Amino acid sequence: MKKLFLLFLIFTTSFMFAQIERIEPPFWYAGMHNPEVQIMFYGKNIAQYQVSVSHSIKISNVKRTENPNYLFVTINTKNVPATNCIFTFQAKNKTAFTQNYSLKQRRENSAQRASYDSSDMMYLLMPDRFSNGNLNNDSDTSTTEKYDRTSPGGRHGGDIQGIINHLDYIKELGATTLWITPLCEDNEAAYSYHTYAQTDVYKIDPRYGTNDDYVRLAAEMHKKNLKLVMDYVTNHWGLQHWMMNDLPTQDWIHQFENFTQTNHRRTVIHDTNASKIDTKICMDGWFAPTMPDLNQTNPLVLNYLTQNAIWWIEYANLDGFRVDTYNYADPIAITKWTKAITDEYPHFNIVGEISMRDQAQLSYWQKDSPIGKIQNFNSHLPSVMDFILSDALLTVFNEDGNWESGMAKIYNNFANDFLFPNVNNLLIFAENHDTQRLNHVYQNDLGKYKMTMALLATVRGIPQLYYGSEIGMAGNKEEGGDAAIRQDFPGGWEGDAINAFTKEGRTQVQNDYFDFTSKLFNWRKTKSVIHFGKMTHYIPEDNTYVYFRYNSSESVMILINNSNQTRTINTHRFQENIGNYKIGKEVITDQSFDLTNEINLEPKSVLILELK
Repeated sequence: MKKLFLLFLIFTTSFMFAQIERIEPPFWYAGMHNPEVQIMFYGKNIAQYQVSVSHSIKISNVKRTENPNYLFVTINTKNVPATNCIFTFQAKNKTAFTQNYSLKQRRENSAQRASYDSSDMMYLLMPDRFSNGNLNNDSDTSTTEKYDRTSPGGRHGGDIQGIINHLDYIKELGATTLWITPLCEDNEAAYSYHTYAQTDVYKIDPRYGTNDDYVRLAAEMHKKNLKLVMDYVTNHWGLQHWMMNDLPTQDWIHQFENFTQTNHRRTVIHDTNASKIDTKICMDGWFAPTMPDLNQTNPLVLNYLTQNAIWWIEYANLDGFRVDTYNYADPIAITKWTKAITDEYPHFNIVGEISMRDQAQLSYWQKDSPIGKIQNFNSHLPSVMDFILSDALLTVFNEDGNWESGMAKIYNNFANDFLFPNVNNLLIFAENHDTQRLNHVYQNDLGKYKMTMALLATVRGIPQLYYGSEIGMAGNKEEGGDAAIRQDFPGGWEGDAINAFTKEGRTQVQNDYFDFTSKLFNWRKTKSVIHFGKMTHYIPEDNTYVYFRYNSSESVMILINNSNQTRTINTHRFQENIGNYKIGKEVITDQSFDLTNEINLEPKSVLILELK
């Protein structure tokens, strides 16, 4: 009798697992602002079953599609405590199999979690190129591309453990927030280190570590008062995503008779003269042949993406998002996605990659924009990336100043700040993982690097630093492609000739870069006058630029000489901001300057003066 019972258990268990291959989200949380969660069950012909759930939980909707292998079941968790419930699947009024599902307890005060803001400095790194902390996961049997550090575009072995190992380095640098390019599985055959063609958005790529490792990274960061920002992709997945061979619906992705790439003309979104075909190709065209374009106008897709984002926030205890190719998605749908997240987490910051080069077009995408209001559009997106300032910072310190170039380009940029509803919540940067390297543009001229960093550290917004620039890392994208701007951080691998993670391991030149950057951004940490103060700037003269950051109790004067000659600055011109202050103490050198006299500025130099 026992043998028969055992055979019965083996049979029913194997039958159950044959029926359900995936459940997403794999679990959920009790006490959410939106009490409904739509659970996707995937398995052979699973749609044929009727489904019920235990613990007095109500099923509010069951959605079947043209693909019988999917069943979308929406439950209402209102007033349901954390519990393990059981879904029962029946055919002809007989139970075919059951499935456990967990509603977990949220962290205390989870909904009110704080996020990053203009008091932070964000450090951007690519995990595969930062540090290899676990040699055992360099390759994995479940993924196609294997470790090959000799290949510029291959997998080099950097991982989550490598990041954890060097959190003290990041903190010492003055960073408070860490933006890591995507960590979810990317099972493409080549260039998978990029990880923007994700193939499983509920799973950390095993070559980076495990889901538990990611949770541990967040926990270790929080112990050091560091914030973790996830790089989220709403526009596309990878061609090897597990759904691509068995789509839930035919319109889950945008499909054309022949491959159609986006035209990248995102101006069509607000262009009242745009043609319908141009708009469709912009929104629906694929970003690349290996990146199927998701159809966010399909409610199932939009809900899937929304729940996945919220699941990661809860599960990994995240502090914010950076969203890739934000305005390539359908504008109405991505607005719903953003609002759903910020409704759940009112203080959660999300910065969108809006690579527009016009302030009005960029402003259009920030929450409560006066530009968007013209077309009755509100993105609900708290922050956007300031690509206009970035473009300027990658050119101006090589330019002789005139009406439009040099420091006038910076001045003109800030002259358009009136277009933005919240300039303090712009992400500002000189470079990132897609642009030319700052130190290549300026040929490792430390003076030009200092001017760039000083400006980033003292103007409005949230400064972002790209890994390695703080030790002088360069690389020419025009000659070496993406690999040239995504080189391995020296010291992140066993046997590296230089270990730039330590003062002793760095060269003198690397320490010159690091020491300046560290002192600058650690000073910035404590300066609310920089974080949230007002700004007054003065029209550049002779390629010099002077501006002030101030509040009711503090004032900081910044002087940048972008010319190749010593400039004498007459302080009387700035009396409206200097007022009764007499002395300016330079924050890097501690040198004092008499504000009642002229100030001499050396060529290609910057002074940051706290007024006393």
